Amino acid sequence: MGIMQHAGNVYLVGMMGAGKTTVGRTLARRLKLRFVDSDHEIEARCGVKIPVIFEIEGEVGFRRRETEMLCELTQHANIVLATGGGAVLSQGNRALLRSTGTVIYLRAEPSDLWMRTRHDRNRPLLQGDNPLRRLVELREIRDPLYREAAHLIVDTGAQTIRSLVGRIERELRAHLARARESAAHDVPAA
Repeated sequence: MGIMQHAGNVYLVGMMGAGKTTVGRTLARRLKLRFVDSDHEIEARCGVKIPVIFEIEGEVGFRRRETEMLCELTQHANIVLATGGGAVLSQGNRALLRSTGTVIYLRAEPSDLWMRTRHDRNRPLLQGDNPLRRLVELREIRDPLYREAAHLIVDTGAQTIRSLVGRIERELRAHLARARESAAHDVPAA
């Protein structure tokens, strides 16, 4: 029996540059699930890149679109979903993700995040004078929210994608086994 026959969806949360899209694609292949990136879905629906949405509608408008997209995507089955870095800012989004799948927080240090995002101009929240300081500030705000949403927390560190995905898969299997065991103990006797 495959790992995902009992897991439902897998949702990846974490800061921009944590590897949600890269890890998500590889994890989906390993688990034989479909990969979806919520930011890419928003861009496809709107026909413009996220910085343009931010420019026209501001962060509030983008977050509204993000919530609508998450509501839609969490209705799908058998997906690995890479969420946008700020998806957890909404209590409703955190609750929705946590209740409809297994949430994995890909945790990374701000210095690693900066190294991974420093040449990416598609990150509107980092288009200031000191992107590293901004990453530190954003992580300080968001880390407790990622933790609240997450079933599992995985530090990304300096490992290869292959070893990171292998570790996630092992931790996911253990988490699902614990959840099944807990559910079996919660079933009332007939």
